[in-house]
Order: sequence, then structure tokens, then C-alpha cells
Amino acid sequence: MSRIGSINSEERINNNNTRNNNAPPPRPTRTRRPTNESRLHQPHGAAAFVTNQMIPSQQPQQALLQLSLESPLPPLLQRGLGDRSNEKRKNAAMELEALIQTLPEHSTLIDTILQILAKDFCTSMNSNYRKGGLMGLAATAIGLLQRASQYLPQLLPPVLHCLDDPEARVRYYACESLYNIAKVSRSAILLHDFPALFAGLTQLYADVDVDVKNGAHLLDRLIKDIVIEAEHFSIDLFLPILQNYIKRTNPYIRQLMVGWITLLDSLPDISMLTYLREFLDGLFHMLSDSNLEIRQAADAALSEFLRELSVSTVVELGPLIAILGHQCQSKERLNRLTAITWMAELIHHPYSGGDALLPFHGTILQAILWCISDHEKEIRLVAERANDDLLALGMFELPPLLDTLTKELLEKEDVPTKMASLRWINMLMEKRKLDMDQFVESILPVLLRTLSDPSDAVILLDLQVFSRISLAHRPHLGKRETEEAQFQLVLNAILDLFAQDKQLLETRGSLIIRKLCVLLNAKTVYIRMAETLASYEKLEGQDETQVETTLQFTGTMVQTLNLILLTASELHDLRSSLARSFEKGNVDAESANVFATLFRCWCHNPVATFSLCLLARAYDLSFALVKRFSLMEDVTVGFLMQLDKLVFLLESPIFVHLRIQLLDVEAPYHAPLLKSIYGILMCLPQGDAFRLLNERLTAVCNLRENLGLRPVTDDLPLPSIVAGKGLDMENLLQRYDHVTEQQRTALSKGRAFRQLPQTTSEIVVQNNSNRPVRSVPPLFSSPSNNNVALPSQLSNGGGGSGNLTTTTNPLTRLNNGRRPNDAGSSTRITVHRSFR
Repeated sequence: MSRIGSINSEERINNNNTRNNNAPPPRPTRTRRPTNESRLHQPHGAAAFVTNQMIPSQQPQQALLQLSLESPLPPLLQRGLGDRSNEKRKNAAMELEALIQTLPEHSTLIDTILQILAKDFCTSMNSNYRKGGLMGLAATAIGLLQRASQYLPQLLPPVLHCLDDPEARVRYYACESLYNIAKVSRSAILLHDFPALFAGLTQLYADVDVDVKNGAHLLDRLIKDIVIEAEHFSIDLFLPILQNYIKRTNPYIRQLMVGWITLLDSLPDISMLTYLREFLDGLFHMLSDSNLEIRQAADAALSEFLRELSVSTVVELGPLIAILGHQCQSKERLNRLTAITWMAELIHHPYSGGDALLPFHGTILQAILWCISDHEKEIRLVAERANDDLLALGMFELPPLLDTLTKELLEKEDVPTKMASLRWINMLMEKRKLDMDQFVESILPVLLRTLSDPSDAVILLDLQVFSRISLAHRPHLGKRETEEAQFQLVLNAILDLFAQDKQLLETRGSLIIRKLCVLLNAKTVYIRMAETLASYEKLEGQDETQVETTLQFTGTMVQTLNLILLTASELHDLRSSLARSFEKGNVDAESANVFATLFRCWCHNPVATFSLCLLARAYDLSFALVKRFSLMEDVTVGFLMQLDKLVFLLESPIFVHLRIQLLDVEAPYHAPLLKSIYGILMCLPQGDAFRLLNERLTAVCNLRENLGLRPVTDDLPLPSIVAGKGLDMENLLQRYDHVTEQQRTALSKGRAFRQLPQTTSEIVVQNNSNRPVRSVPPLFSSPSNNNVALPSQLSNGGGGSGNLTTTTNPLTRLNNGRRPNDAGSSTRITVHRSFR
């Protein structure tokens, strides 16, 4: 059995049980074994290291070798240390231990012996000499006992150097030697060169040899025991080591580091929480280790630190939040879950409601918004709770918070993240109205872009934010004035967005406008939009292309607003108000003013203007408009398709009052109403809409004959002013004529218009069997379409091809799509189309 580090197993167990005692364990008695004992019974590897941990101190029975300055190590002893036989090296080491014990305390021979062992043995090319040198250094340290701490500068460097030896057995003996030196020097070894000692320990932990690894575990336990027993341990020496090794991916080094972090955190005189920012990220990285034990150890350490952090008031939270924010975006589930759990706990920190977290709300919110869209349900739930708790705090620094929110809205595609971001902005607009006013213009582009999101839920919540902006007010300016300014700002922005993105207007325009009417006052929304669109007709300074684009957009927007007005349940009150504009005996000046405002804007779309008059029961005005339809020089496909759509809307519940009024044949309004409907019939090509409306009117005419009433003759001119309402009908008609002429003049100068035929007359829609069919206009087709109908303007989901037919008179009644050719008629083009 090797004398180097020899200790029986019973004493080793006792030492483990009394690890926290300051007094070293009692030295056991031993008897020297004969040198010729067979090596077949010698323990090897880790078993030999565990059994032989300390050299016994009993004096050998043989005579001691005498040392001299000329020959400090006798040749016989040197040969024994360098012998290839492990037994002979052990015997020589035991003899060296006995010689060291006989030397005086400050003898120079000890320094000389250590120099010989370090230079001639530990650096020798012969591995047996290196092994013997390491045994000799351990024997010297044991022989010195308490005096060994004085010679640590000579003892440790050669041992640490041999930890890099290419031969595994040499590294094993170096580990054994280091263990014996630490065993006798105790806390002194911590003060000498602890970084070098710990570096050697990590090197042993990562060794590929199993025996070396096992020896490293024993050495690690011993050094930890020494740290626990020490009166003082310098954490400043350990921190650089910790920073160097905490992010290593070697599982053995990770196991070593998490064990040391846990140990130091348990010491009463060391607060590892103060230095948490130095190794928190490394602990999180250990959560994704493939080794289950390492993951469990790291998770346990993080849980303990979180518990300590929740009651601490001295920890700097900024660096921790930055690390947690990064870990919330990790690819590993456990990392994200642990990080968002930490975030949630920090929000509940005793000082979170004060200024502790105020500068970091942006980072916290970004992490929450990231995790709130996580595919793991558990992570989403924690993030949602954290988001609600953060919302409840109420005190925020707006610039970093808004930067985070707008960034998430622009970059993330996840619906939960966008929803949470919009809820945040909505909350800030509600609770911090005055402070948010200065940021409205900066966040408005982001909110406008969000209106194009594919999710209806996101759009609806985005519109809630717009409504909050519209209702914001500043008391020192007066509520009404500021509300109007913010409201107008929102409407202008939305209309500009529609003008730039026609696809958005077609796909989401109805949803956006209807939701705004619900969140805000529908009448106010329509009046403000009508006034804004009417202002677009000021075309000074625009080139021909811009003029054409502006007029087309205005007409399309009016058509959209009109269709929503006729069909949406959200605008029931506005329709009821308009119905009272011309109601006999029920004077409503406000309703009349609303009608006049809408009429001035609706003039950009003839069919929309006509339907508005029918809705408001202004039948004299509607008949006057029908007569103006006959004067139109360019009857487009879009115009006729809108008339087609209007006929089918007349059969809807919205116009049930109109159908009932057709029965009141003796009423003064009956004649202009009937003429208005007949005028539409005359404008339509023969098809489904024509037949449907014709059947309705035929039933009315039969009613008059059945009742025996004379035909109504009405040669009286239109009243110029509606009694009691102040509506000048002539003024309204002049407005319509002005807008129509403005459109005709502007479009005649447009590049696209100049490339098309100048006149258009009758248009017949036929299917492949030459039978007239119903043509359904698209929801947002432009009222100012040119004389060429695109496929998208002619279809309602069906396929086919089409062309146009032109004759001289646009309102000549068609006979199955055919009429005799006149001398002055132009080329006939027939539209062939299949509809569903």
C-alpha cells in the first residue's frame, strides 16, 4: 500500500462526518509493510486514491539517512524515487518523509530538497521520475505538517504543472499529491494562489481519465471543507474564476461550478445574491444541459436565488432584467419558463411599485410580449399574469415603453403579442391622456399599419385605440376643441391610408368604418368624413394624374360609405335621422343639416346621391337627379352596375318604407317617387334587375287601375326650399351639377381617359346563351370608371369575357340588348359575361 496519502476507510468516513470541525482528524497508527510484498494485492486507480489519502506519521524502524549540503538526497533515495516499481517509489517517499521530520524548522536543506524534486524529477522526461517527484513532494508536505504552509510556493507549482502531463497516471499522482498538500496546509492553501488551485481543479474535473475524475471529486470535497472551516474566504478571488468558467459547456465543469455557487451561497458571511449578475446567465444556460443532474442542480440554485431576491432590497435589478429578457427569447422551454417566472416575481418585488423597476419597464414588457405568444401554454399563462400585474402598476416611463410597444407591433406577427401591445397603448391613452398627447403623432403610423393585419381581432382592438385618441382631451384647451382636433387627426389619417392602400379599402374598409361608428358617434363620423372628402375637390396644384386619382378615390370612398349607410345595423340611428329630414309635419333642422352635409359629399357618386335621396324621402330631389342622369355623356359600366346593386337593395328591409309609400297613390310625394323609380328602370339594361323592378312598378300601376284613380299629373316646378327645413333644393342641385362638371372636366384631361372612347351609350350584359342576366357590381367599384370595364369590375365570382356596346342615346330603352342601327349611331360593342 502506498504511504503517500494513506488513510483507512473508517477514518475517511469519520472525516466526512466531522467536515465542519476546525481541528484536523487524529492521525492513525500504522506499521511499515515489507518492501517485497507482492503488488498483486495493491489497490489501483480511484480505490488506491481513496485508501491512500495521507502518509502516516509513525517513525520508520530503520536508521535514518543522513543529509548533507553536498548531497541533500542520497543517491539510493533518488534511485528509489525514480524507480519503475511503484512499490519502491512509495518506500523511497516514506524514507524522505522520515528525513524531513528530522530537519530543523528553518533548515535550508528543505528548500534544496524541494528544488531537486521540482527540477530534477517533476520536469524529467522519464514519467517514473515525474511520478516519484510528485510522491516526494507529498511526502515532504506530510513530513513538514504545520510547517508545510511556509513552503507552499515551492510545493504547489510543480504539482500544478504536472496536471497537464500527457500521461494519465502522472496526472493522477499530481491529483493525489495536491490532495495531500491541501490536507496538511488547510486554509493556508486558500491564501496562497487560490485561482491557480481552482484552475487545476477544473482541469482535473474535465479530465478524460476516470481515475483522475474520481480523484478530482475527492479533492473538490476537501477544498470545500477547507472553505467551510476557514474564518474568511475572499469572494473577490473567486469571482474572476466564476466568470471564466460559468459559461463553459463541459458538463463536469458545469457540475463543479454550480456546486461551488451553491456552497458559497450557503455561507453566512458571503452574499452571493450581490454578485448574481455575474453568473445568472451561466446558470440559465445550464438549464438546457443534456445532463439531468446538471439541469436539476441549476434549477434548484435558481429557485433559491429567486426566493432570496424576492425579499432583498439591496440588489441591483437592471443587469438581472437584461439577462432575463434575453433568456425569455431562448429556444429552450425551461429557460423561457424560468425567465418569465422571474420576471413575474420581480414585478411583485417590494419596490416594484416605486422606482426600482421604473427604468426597466420597457425591457420587462418586451419579454412579456414575447412570451405571451409562446406555443407552450404554461409559459403563456405566466406571461399573461405578468402582463396584468405590470399593467396594474400604473407608473411608467412612456418613451421606452412606447418604443417597445411600437417595435412589437411592427416586427411580431403573433396575434397575442399584438393584442397585448394594443391593450397597453389603450390603457396608456386612458390613464395617461395628457402625457400621451405628445406621442400621438409618433405612434399613429404604427397604428395605421396595424389596420392591415390579417386578424380581425387585432384590427378591432386597434380601432379602440383610435377611439381613445379621438376622445382624448386637455382641460386647459377645452374638451370640445381638443376632441375635435384629435378626432379629425384620426379620420384624416385613416382616409389617407385608404387613399394609399386601395386593397385595404376593399377588404377591410367596411369593417373599419362600422367599428368606428360603434366606438364613436356614427353621425359625427359620417359628417366629419363627408366634410373631409368634400375638401378633396380643391385640386389646385395637382397634375392630371393626381386629379384623376383624387376624384376616383373620393367617388369610391363615397360609394363605400353609402353602402354601409344602407346596409349596416350600426347606422340605424343615422338612417332614422335622415328619414326625418323631409318628413311632413315633423320638422328636424338637425337632420336636414346632416342630409345637406352628406349630399354635398355624395355628389361625387351619382348613384350614391340618388340612394341618399331615397333614404331621406326627398323624392322631388331624387327625380331631379334621374333627369340629370339622361344628360350624362359617359355612362360607365361602374355606373350601371351600381344601379343594378341599388335595385336589389330596394328589395331589402331598409327600403320597406319606400315600397309601402308606392301604395299611397294619392300622396303628393307619390308622383316624384314613382317617376324616380321609373327613371332608374329606364337607365337599366334588360336583365334580372330590370325585370325585378319592372314587376314591382307594374304591380303599383295595376293598383291605381284597380282603385279607379286617375293618373297623377304634376306639372308644378320643384319647390326651391323645403318648408321649415331651410334646405335650398336648387342650391343642392347646383352643387351636384358643379361636382359632375368638375369630374367631367378633370377626367377629360387625364392620361387614361384620353386613351379611351369619348362617348358611351347603351350597355348590354349577356351570358353565353344571349339571355340577359343580372350584373352585380363589386362593393367598392369606382363611380368614375372609364369606358373600359376590367374583368374585376364585371365579375362577382364568375368567369367569362366581355366587351362594350355604344349607341347614340344612353337612356334609350333596350329591346333584348338590340336596337335598329341609326345613321348617327356609333360602333356597337356587346358585353358577354357569365354571372353567378
